[in-house]
Amino acid sequence: MQLTRRSALSVVSAAGLGALLARPLPARAETDPRETERSFGKPDAKVTVTEFFSLTCTHCAHFANAVMPQVIKEMVEPGKVRFVYRDFPLDQVALTAAMVARALPPERYEPFIAALFANQDRWAFARGADTVGELGKLAGLAGMSQDTFNATIKDTAFRNWILTQQAADQKKYGIDSTPTFLIAGKTHPGAMEFDAFAKLVEAAS
Repeated sequence: MQLTRRSALSVVSAAGLGALLARPLPARAETDPRETERSFGKPDAKVTVTEFFSLTCTHCAHFANAVMPQVIKEMVEPGKVRFVYRDFPLDQVALTAAMVARALPPERYEPFIAALFANQDRWAFARGADTVGELGKLAGLAGMSQDTFNATIKDTAFRNWILTQQAADQKKYGIDSTPTFLIAGKTHPGAMEFDAFAKLVEAAS
């Protein structure tokens, strides 16, 4: 999904984005486990792939639903690839979903992300849908209490941490669309099919 001025401003104002870009990334991960890296795969895998994604991006959903299962089976499980998730929400709905996902225990993060993408039409785009309510139902199925859910989506400091991280990544890597994959120091935008993704991983091995 292309990152447009409109989509960026739907998450944070232009002035606020400038302030976030100028601000160093908060060093809060030592005290807040929600802000630690979200990844899966063997730590000593030959290739680390970082995906910058938005949970309301249909291209990200396609990759998660159609390509990721094969990536996991043929690359992650054999120890060829370690996969790292980086939040890059393109709207307020995606930002709220990213907050909720990170508030789950780390071992539930990747399955929850997969569930959100598999049910994207239900919670993110269904006409007249209560996006927060639907998101809360999915979080409940993942084991999150209603109190934790309510506290998470109201946590301004946590929300700002995600936005600051996103702004820093945008500045550092020049990201203008989702998904964007970082492989061997190079960015590759767009939802690739498995063969194209495998070629990039092979070249980086």
